[in-house]
Formats: sequence, C-alpha cells, structure tokens
Amino acid sequence: SCLSIEVFQIFLLCFLLLNIIINLAKSDCDAPLGSALPPSSFSSSAELSSSHGPGFARLNRRDGAGGWTPLVSNKYQWLQIDLGERMEVTAVATQGGYGSSDWVTSYLLMFSDSGRNWKQYRREESIWGFSGNTNADSVVHYRLQPPFEARFLRFLPLAWNPKGRIGMRVEVYGCAYRSQVVYFDGLGALLYRLDKKPIRPIKDVISLKFKTMQNNGILLHREGQHGNHISLQLIKGKLVFSLNSGNANLQPAGAHVNLTLGSLLDDQHWHSVLIEVLSTHVNFTLDKHTRHFHARGESNYLDLNFEISFGGIPTSAGSLAISHTNFHGCVENLYYNGVDIVELAKKHKPQVLVMGNVSFSCPQPQAIPVTFLSSRSYLALPGNSGEDKISVTFQFRTWNKEGRLLLGELWHGAGSFLLFLKDGKLKLSLFQPGQSLRNVTAGAGLNDGQWHSVSLSAKWNHLSVGVDSDMALQPLVTGLTGSSNTYYFGGCPDNSSGSGCASPLGGFQGCLRLISIGGTVVDPISVQQGALGSFSDLQIDACSITDRCLPSFCEHGGACAQSWDTFSCNCEGTGYTGETCHSPLYEQSCEAHKHRGSPSGLYYIDADGSGPLGPFLVYCNMTDAAWTVVRHSGPDQVTVGGGPRGRARSVTFAYAASAGQLRAAVALAERCEQQLALRCGSRPLITGDSVCVCVSTGVILRVPLLFSRTSDVTVFSQKEYLPVIQVVMTDRGRPPSEAVYTLGPLFCQGDESFWNSASFNTETSYLHFPTFHGELTADVQFFFKTTVFSGVFMENLGITDFIRIELQTPTEVTFSFDVGNGPCEVTVRSPTPFNDNRWHHVRAERNVKGAFLQVDQLPRRTQPAPADGHVRLQLNSQLFIGGTASRQRGFLGCIRSLRLNGMALDLEERATVTPGVEPGCAGHCRSYGHLCRHGGRCRERLRGVACDCSASAYEGPFCSHEISAYFETGSSVTYDFQDHHPLGDNTSSLASSLHRDVTLSQETVTLSFRTTRTPSLLLYVSSFYEEYLSIILANNGSLQVRYKLDRHRDPDAFNFDFKNMADGHLHQLKIDREEAVVSVEVNQSAQRQVILSSGTEFNALKSLTLGKVLGKWQKALSPKKTSDPKACDALGSLPFSTLGRSEPSEEGEPLVKADRSDSGVIGGVIAVVIFILLCISAIAICIYQQKKLRKENESKVSKDEEC
Repeated sequence: SCLSIEVFQIFLLCFLLLNIIINLAKSDCDAPLGSALPPSSFSSSAELSSSHGPGFARLNRRDGAGGWTPLVSNKYQWLQIDLGERMEVTAVATQGGYGSSDWVTSYLLMFSDSGRNWKQYRREESIWGFSGNTNADSVVHYRLQPPFEARFLRFLPLAWNPKGRIGMRVEVYGCAYRSQVVYFDGLGALLYRLDKKPIRPIKDVISLKFKTMQNNGILLHREGQHGNHISLQLIKGKLVFSLNSGNANLQPAGAHVNLTLGSLLDDQHWHSVLIEVLSTHVNFTLDKHTRHFHARGESNYLDLNFEISFGGIPTSAGSLAISHTNFHGCVENLYYNGVDIVELAKKHKPQVLVMGNVSFSCPQPQAIPVTFLSSRSYLALPGNSGEDKISVTFQFRTWNKEGRLLLGELWHGAGSFLLFLKDGKLKLSLFQPGQSLRNVTAGAGLNDGQWHSVSLSAKWNHLSVGVDSDMALQPLVTGLTGSSNTYYFGGCPDNSSGSGCASPLGGFQGCLRLISIGGTVVDPISVQQGALGSFSDLQIDACSITDRCLPSFCEHGGACAQSWDTFSCNCEGTGYTGETCHSPLYEQSCEAHKHRGSPSGLYYIDADGSGPLGPFLVYCNMTDAAWTVVRHSGPDQVTVGGGPRGRARSVTFAYAASAGQLRAAVALAERCEQQLALRCGSRPLITGDSVCVCVSTGVILRVPLLFSRTSDVTVFSQKEYLPVIQVVMTDRGRPPSEAVYTLGPLFCQGDESFWNSASFNTETSYLHFPTFHGELTADVQFFFKTTVFSGVFMENLGITDFIRIELQTPTEVTFSFDVGNGPCEVTVRSPTPFNDNRWHHVRAERNVKGAFLQVDQLPRRTQPAPADGHVRLQLNSQLFIGGTASRQRGFLGCIRSLRLNGMALDLEERATVTPGVEPGCAGHCRSYGHLCRHGGRCRERLRGVACDCSASAYEGPFCSHEISAYFETGSSVTYDFQDHHPLGDNTSSLASSLHRDVTLSQETVTLSFRTTRTPSLLLYVSSFYEEYLSIILANNGSLQVRYKLDRHRDPDAFNFDFKNMADGHLHQLKIDREEAVVSVEVNQSAQRQVILSSGTEFNALKSLTLGKVLGKWQKALSPKKTSDPKACDALGSLPFSTLGRSEPSEEGEPLVKADRSDSGVIGGVIAVVIFILLCISAIAICIYQQKKLRKENESKVSKDEEC
C-alpha cells in the first residue's frame, strides 16, 4: 500500500540519518595512541641491534637508530603494539627508518584482543595489504573504513626497499572503547522482561557484538501468543534472522522468512549486529552488510510477548530448551531499545533473569590456528619415534576439494601413508613394499569452509582414519613397530623425495588447529620461534580463510563456488554468461533478432540487457517491422452473466513475464497496442456504458463504450498503460444481461534504442551524460561506423580510476581502464580496417574477475584481474561519448544503440542540443544489405532498412520465404499481358499498339524447379505475332530452350546436356538474353552461351503459361500426359508480395502450400519464376486462389501419402 511505502521510506531515512550521526560522533576518534606508550608496549619478531629495537618505532622519533629494523628482512617479521586495553582504532601511519635506506613499501595490518588468534584487516572486498613508503621520512597515513576495536596490533612487512632493509616507525590513531561483556558457556541464557506499557515503542532496535568458536547457537529469541516469533541464530557459521508470523492465511513464503548474512562467523573474532524493526519493515545488519525486508501482513505482524531471551530459548517451566543449540561464546554491548541488558544483569536487576552458567568476562581462546597460504606451504613436526603406535589428531577447514594434508613414514621401512583430500573427501593411501597401493575414504563435502576433526591411528596391524563421525580401517601387511620420525602437514620440503611427495596433488591450503601427535598437543608458537619442527609459507596464530562468495559477485542467480584463491560462477539456466553471469545470452528485442537474419518464431528477449531483469519468451513476427507478441494466460473469451445492479466481476490476466520485464519491453518499443473486444448479447451497447481496466502500473482506466451497437473494440495504445492485467465489469441491471469480451495479446513494434544514433561531425564535439556507475561490473556495447583513422568512443574519469574505449588505429579497438591496480589495456586487432564506413559492434566488460573486449565476430580478447587487487571502479566525472574531457582525439562518424550495463542512452535527444553533433545516421544498407536475399533490394529508412522483394519471387522481411505452387496433370496457370479483345475488333491496329507497347530486346528468366517426369513443359511465353519462348525437359531429362522471335523463320532449339534434371532434386535455372546472345546457367555453376538466328526482338507479348500450353501451339509444345499416379510436379513461387501483411500478426504462418496428392501430375516443383521487366504479380494471386479452391474440393483425397 501507499502508506506502507511511505513508512518504509521514512524508516530508511531515519536509518541513514542515524548512521550519519554515528559517523560524525566517531570523527573525533583520531587521537594518537602510540606516542604516549612506554617502549615496553612495542615488541617484534627480531631486531638488528639494541638501537634498532621495537621501542624506537614511534612515528617521527629519531632516538636509537631511528626506527625498528629486524635482524633478517623476510616476510616472517612483524612489529607489534600493545595499547594496554581494547581501543577503537580509526587510522594508522608509517615511516621508514630515520635518515636511512630502510623502509617498507607494503605491509599487512593484523589485530587481536589477546595477542593470540590474529585477524587480518581488509580495506576492500579483496584488498588485504597497505601501500607503504617510498622514502625514509615521509608519512603515509590511512584512515580505516571501517574502524575496528583491538588491544594488540601487528604490522607485517610484505615488501621493502630492495637497496635497504625493513625499517618502520608507526603510529595508531583512535579513542577509548567502552565494553560490557557477558559469556555464555552453552548452558546459560539471559531473559529480559520488557515493561508492559500500554503503548508499544514505534521501533524496536537490538544491537550487540558476539564472538564464538562454535558454528551453531541461539543468540536471541522472542515469541508471541499465536506461534509467531523472531530469532537470531548461528547456523553453520552463518547468522540467520528468522521471522514467523504464525498466520495460516499467508503463503509459506510470507509466513516464515529467513534472512541470512555472514559466513565463517565462528572465527573467535567480534562481529557487530544491528536489528531494527518498524511495523513490518526490518533492517538486518551484520558488520557492514545490510539487508532490508518488508514483511507481509498487517501492522501487528510482529505482536510479541514482553519477554526476550539471549543465548538460548527458555521453556514455560523456566528451564532452557534442549531441542535447540544454545550459544557458546561472548556477547558484548547488548542493547534493547537503548537499555543495556548486560549492565542490568551484572547488577542483578529484576528485569533480567540469569539462567544457567553466565559470567561477565570473556575467556581467551586456547586454540592457535595455522594458515597454509599456498600449495607449497608445509609444517614439519617430529613424531614419537620410540612408540609402537601412530596417533595424530587435528582440525582443518578449507574451500579446496584437493590437497595433501599429512604425510608420514612407517617405522623401519615398513612403508608410508598419505592423508589427502580428493573431491571433497578424506582419503588415506597406504604404501608398503611389495604391496599394491591401498586406499580408504571417509567423509564427504569437507571443502565447505567448516571445521572438521580428523583422527589417524595405527597399532600393530591396523590403520584407522576418521573425520567427524565417519571412520574407516585399513589392515597393515606387516605389523607396526614404531611411529614416524617426522610428519609433514601440507606440502613437502623442496629436498623431499618420499612417495607421498611425488603425488601430483598440491599441498593443503587452509587452516589447521588443535594438532596433537602421540597425545601431546603441538604449540605452534614454539614452531614460530624455531624451538620445534620447521615450516615454510605459513601464517601462525591466525586463520586467514575468507569467504569469496560473500558477498557473491555472481549476478542473475548464478551459483558461486570457490577455492582458497578464487571463485567461479555457474551460470547454467540463468540466461546469462561470463565470469560473473553478467552478459546476456539473448538479444534485447525482436528488432535485434530480426537484424541478425532471424525468421519469425519464438525467441527469448532480454529487454534490459545485463540489467537485473531476466529474459522471457515472446513470439517475434518478422514483417517489414519486427513485432513482439506477448500472450496472456487468461481465458481466450470471458462470458459474464447477469446479476444484481452494481455487482462487479473481475478477471485477472497473467503473463509469462513479470511486470518489470513487460514494462521494460514496452518502454523499449516504438509503439505498442492491445485490443479489448466486447459484445453484449443481442442488446446494443448504450453510449455511456463503460468497462474498468487495470493496467500494469496499477492505474484503473474507465473505458467508455462510444457506439450504440452490439459489439465494440477498444485499442489501448498508450505505452504507459500497457499491458492490461485486469478487466472489471459492473452489471447495470438491464435484462437480458450478458457480456462476452476477449482481451488480445500485447503487440509491440520495433526497438527505439536499436536505431538510436548520433553523427559526430567535429573532433571537438561530444555528448555528455551523468557519471557511469559500474563499480563492480561495467559493460558497454554499441555500434560504430567511420572513415577516420582513430578517435575516442567513450571516456569516464575518476580521481585516479578511468574507463575508455577508442579506435586506436584503423585496425585496432582498445578498451582501457584503471581500478586502482594500474592501467590495463585490452585490444582487438582486425585483418581488415574498421574505418570502412560499415557498422561494427563493440562489446566491452570489466568485472571483478577481469575484462574482455569483442568487436563483431572477431576472437574475444581477455585480461584477468590481479589476485587480491582493487575491485571497485570509482568514477566521478561526466560520461563523454564521442570525445574526451580534453577535447582531443574526438571521434568522427556515427555511434548507435549505446548501452551501459543494459541501460540505453538516448543519443538522439542529447544530439539535438549539442553543437557539432546531429541526431540520426544514414547509410545502413552498406552494413545490412546482405540480409536482403534472392535479389531483394535494400532500401534505406530513417530508422533502419527494409528489403524490397518486388523484383524477386520471394517474400518476407529479407526476401527469404520462397513462394511455390503445385500443379497436377493438365492444370496450368496463364497470365495475359493484354486484355482479351473480341474478334470483331480491329486486330491490325491492336497488334500495332501492342508492338509499340511491349517490345523486348533483352530479358532475364530465373526459374527453380523439381520433377521426376519427362517430358515436361516448364515455361511458355507467347506473343500476338506467333513468337514464343519455351523451356522444356526432354525425354532424357536434358534441358531444351526454344526461341522463335520471327514468325517467318524456324524456331531456334537448343539442347543442353548438363545432366538429367528430372532427378527429383531442386535445380536453379537462369536465362539471360541480350538481342541474339543467350546465356544459360544451371545451379549457379554450369554455363552455356548460344546465338539466335530467329530474331532479336520479342514483340507484342500475349501471355505467360505455366504447366500447359493452350491453343494451336499445344500440340507442338506440350509434353505427353502421363497417367502415373505417383508422379508429382508443381510450378510456382511467383511473387506473393501483394498478399503480405503489414499489420501485426499474433503468430504469422507461411502461406499453406497445396496438399500433395497421389493423382497423376505433370512432374516437378518450380520454385521461382522471374520474368524481368514484366509485371506478373497477378499470377501469384491466381496460383493462391487455385490452391485454395483445390484444397477445398479435394477433401476426398488422402493426405497421408506424399507425392
């Protein structure tokens, strides 16, 4: 409703204002935090000397050696700051070592509450690192968006001055942070009882922070009296906010709604939650991601009890429900409508009931995770060589389906084992001398990012492996006498040559924790300090797994899958393609399908291209214009019976497309219409009666019936009111009262954007539009034509980012851009010039996975995006089309059908008010003339082209529909070139007039035919002077052409032995005569030329006959009749252009050919007859009428046999 929409808009406005106020309040949180700390608050992995210690690493200080420098410069060094307590950190700054050549050019920033379990800060979705310094003394400052809360910070150098060492001085900025913490051990909860005030609050706001190592648990729950409830819970590491209305009248989708945010939330790091409920509107925010939801139902949808629980769900008996998993972890700053719940619980206020084990301090985690950053990462740990058993346990999480997890040797050469992932399953391979390789498998789907527990044990003659609750056993051939000396987790050292290291599998990428060997827990910190084992390419005391599918960059419903390093999108069934399912598979309109040469038929169209609307199925009727036909699924005819006066009856009409898809298709079309036909029994419609029609925009139109008759047809043609979705009729109470109405399909013609174009006449001219917003995905497509060597098609600039497409040389089109990773170029090169004044189609796309450029049908050129680079394209200037902001390298030529992310830009409208640019562009036939087939001529239109088929024996938008007719034995078609005159007329004067009117010194005949019978007459043309032309198939199937152009001479008869042309195949024949020279061509290859002796002019043409000769010439020229019932001939395919339809047709059918029968026929199919310079379209009408008459009169003939 309108009221709900207004409430929701007010709600969103309040939400935005609240965020602005919070940000303004935080703007004062930028005090330097490190300058006042004692030197003991700074620590490091190592130091070069006592004067290079971490205590000298404060910004702008010159004491000591002027900064921190480690003993060895490598990627395992770090500088740490202890702020003393948790603080809000809003910015960091770095310098190099004072007066030295030591500085860091890039680094990572990590933070922690306890100095354990570090978390890496991310600046963007995929940006981990910070750019550092370029010299020793300049300060590089970064404001952190968003800020974070932590006590410990670590700077991890990634790269440094190659001519120096690692050198750093740092500062941290922020302010104090207030925290109230409650700890739930999985057996406790808090129950908050609200004040039972008669007036409920307008808006409920719940805010909290949580951290946990468990991936399931209830965070909050609140119920109502009728089964309705809301809850917030962790499910497999994702946060789910559930709403259940308890309303049985709502569909299941409306009664129960789950909103899901986040992933991998069981990482023992703080996550911020904000829930705002206003009437039926909900805002659900996790960290910096927000989902908005409008619940169905009345305003009391969320009428709930005056109790809300945190950490678990209490029962009516006052205990905790065991059917749900309670939350196990810490909750901080828990507020309900501004009330501090933790503060009330700590003070034992009666509003809060503490249930079970609840404490008010947050214990620090004991598990220390290890991250295997690459397939070459490994961790080597010593085994218990003195024991006669193997016992290894650990937990892992990963996205990779494959990878080596653990490799070990059995004692005294008894063999080795390899534990690895394959297809998401845990496999154990056992290698023993003299034995074949043996494998066991446990678990499935282990690459889901969740923690999985693995146990491996062996004693005496059995080796067992288990994952979670799935166990598998493998017998040992020889008994185990001792455990391995060394276990290799992940990959192998470069100098290893064991059988497991030779596996083609790469090393494990992911996180491990809780490693235990022989019952002893491994301390990764000891490994990091070099006191235990060895390692390579590890990140110790941090699990740096990230969910690359959250948020998902896969568009249009594409399914996201990921590995440790990247993600991919499965676009199957979406109607889109590309790395992120952004590029549409289908054309935007029937007009676009038409100009790809497509005939009439069912097609998918995508009216907004790569926009959010999907494709849908329509019927494209390709006439001179392309018509889009969309049928509704309602009844073909609706009958409304009589009833009491004022009673309203309505019928709703649904379409296969959504309302948004239909609006987009209608907006794209040049014009649309839909008919409503109404008949009211035998009673005339009275002027002033009306019918109500609901259109797609929700507007109710009252359509007056203006004529006093029994039926009326209303045509809706205003695009903003189409399509019709509901018809409502109200009875007037005048018996007899009955109405019948029919709502036709929606017809839309053309595509306004497809031919929308502009001509750029000067190099300094351009069109400008608002800034192009393509932050994560930007696609541009257009047509261009030009004769110049180079020019910029489009450009949009940011502070450092930009996007540009240009013609660099006559054979090169270049797509260049920068999203913060440095300029990138993609170029398509053509073997032929682009400046040929023909239309060329350009499609360019840049997304988070990379970029591509395609021109026409040339091979697509691609450029992958850098790993973990910037992904957002940030532009702020105007969009320039046909030029640049500097007015240099402007484009000269035409651009049309420009679309950016599926949105069409109106070039013509902007060109009308821009000097140097004109709307429209001529010369389309040069590019689209090839679509006109079979001699059709391309004709220019203001917006597009049309094919003139009048000079061919074909019809249709591209002269591609062959017109044909079938002839039986003895049937024929004769066309008289002159009207018949009685014998009493003055024949000499008549002949004289004909001689003046029609005298041919040249003609062209084109004929296609198929036959199996000989002899056969194909074509006979006669004159009033007894001159004629005949085309005959002789007894042996050879072609015979006879000309008699002088009645006083014998005819010229030519036999052409090309081949047997009565073989049942279609043959094409073309005869050109120019005076006495006759050229004959068969099947566009074989050619002969002959010279006539009977004359050079064809005078006073009388008639053209197909199939049979009439009159005195029949005896000499007609073939013998056959009685063979299986013979089949047909003549025809003369121009039917006079029968074509220009009005919209719902599902246009080709002209139905005459039924093939088993009666004796002459033998052959003549598909085309063109007699140049003669107007013979009337023959087509004659053939069509003959076919229709024959079809009606031959119902007794079997239609099952093919002739």
